[in-house]
Amino acid sequence: MDWTLIAIISALFSALASIIEKKILFKERVAEFTAFLALINLILVIPFFLSIESIPSTTGLLVLFFKSLLNAIAFFCVMKAIKSLELSSALPLLVLTPGLVAIFASIFLKESLMLWQIVGLILLIIGTYALQIRKKQKFLDPFKILFKTKGYRYVITALLLFTITSILDKTILKVFKFPVNTFMAFQHLFFAIIFIAILFIFIKPKKIQVPSKSSWILLIILAIFTIIYRYAELTAMSMAPVALVLVLKRLSVLFSTIVGGKLFKESHLLLKTIATIIIIAGALLIILT
Repeated sequence: MDWTLIAIISALFSALASIIEKKILFKERVAEFTAFLALINLILVIPFFLSIESIPSTTGLLVLFFKSLLNAIAFFCVMKAIKSLELSSALPLLVLTPGLVAIFASIFLKESLMLWQIVGLILLIIGTYALQIRKKQKFLDPFKILFKTKGYRYVITALLLFTITSILDKTILKVFKFPVNTFMAFQHLFFAIIFIAILFIFIKPKKIQVPSKSSWILLIILAIFTIIYRYAELTAMSMAPVALVLVLKRLSVLFSTIVGGKLFKESHLLLKTIATIIIIAGALLIILT
């Protein structure tokens, strides 16, 4: 199967997963939600463990654990953001990752920005501004909201972590030569360990709430969708450059914004959709230049 089709499949299931996550988080707390989801995911990847032909190197597993830790924290932050913000407000900001990579490379690696990358960064700024702009605001208010609102601070933290983990994904697949099945198996084992630890850090054992029956059904569906989109994304990354895979993966944000926004009757949806398109266009210019 062509990697582009695999990446599009990943984007579609990622978008569906985001909508289900928001639905569950109306009722459940983030700590329990992430822990129980991680346990269900671990059960679903048992077949991947059975297909492992050789145990990876200790160094490779340590890098994967570190990457999984960063990914888990980023995912936890995204879920906190989704719970407190509208889906159409939180998710589009995750597309800013290529912009951060370009800026960091310019500052720390002394890489010069090309003209189209600069245009892409400008579009990211315009899109981010448009995402927050409302009537009767002062000029800088949209940017102040990003740093003063707790939900947006979670998104910014996740952005920084995803910038690192997107690079580590490719490193683990190519440098340490992890087969996708092995990657999936150990990553979800590490996720389960990390999210259970987070659960007990944030909530005392006696106060842990088991999800409701309706949430369990959605959790199982979400877990299936999550395994599908993660497996598809890793498979596409093993076949093509990370940047190109991420271009198609970003389409999930537009789908989530439109469908999720309609489903949950979120505010200013047309403006947010236009802002999301501008942000994605900026990301594409940066990635493809």
